[in-house]
Amino acid sequence: MSSPSKRRDMDVMKLMMSDYAVEMINDGINEFYVEFHGPKESLYEGGVWKIHVELPDAYPYKSPSIGFLNKIYHPNVDEMSGSVCLDVINQSWSPMFDLLNVFEVFLPQLLLYPNPSDPLNGDAASLMMKDKKQYEDKVKEYCQLYAKKENITKTVPEDSDGDVSDGDISEGESTSSEDNVAGVADP
Repeated sequence: MSSPSKRRDMDVMKLMMSDYAVEMINDGINEFYVEFHGPKESLYEGGVWKIHVELPDAYPYKSPSIGFLNKIYHPNVDEMSGSVCLDVINQSWSPMFDLLNVFEVFLPQLLLYPNPSDPLNGDAASLMMKDKKQYEDKVKEYCQLYAKKENITKTVPEDSDGDVSDGDISEGESTSSEDNVAGVADP
């Protein structure tokens, strides 16, 4: 590959041509949303999340920024911001990896094998270690409340800074647009 921009373009096109729904932000190729489904035979099966992806200028030499927009209960995902704690993305990223690896391998592995000893969500990590059944029930509850198709058809408004911490989706009990991700995705 002759340049990072060509590689970025190719990786984004591969992702768009795969089974993942990709929604570009602001007509650029550096920032977009991906519809991600929980892995089969996991606590997250049946859940659907909108993942915010931002590619740095130095991609693929520098890792993408990945964050869940709708809530997920997981020891290695910050409940408020959606930030992901995953070594392969945050520390051991290699240009050998591409965006399909993130969605076909890294995120499914994260959901299948949570690491409570390196948490971003201390409550989830603690509950997982102390009461596995209660932890599993809470994961399933979050999937029911926040990880449905209707939760991901909403997007961050164009005039926002795209901060994933604004992606907190409520159960609809509030009419304030600041409590929900605003806007509706184009069909």
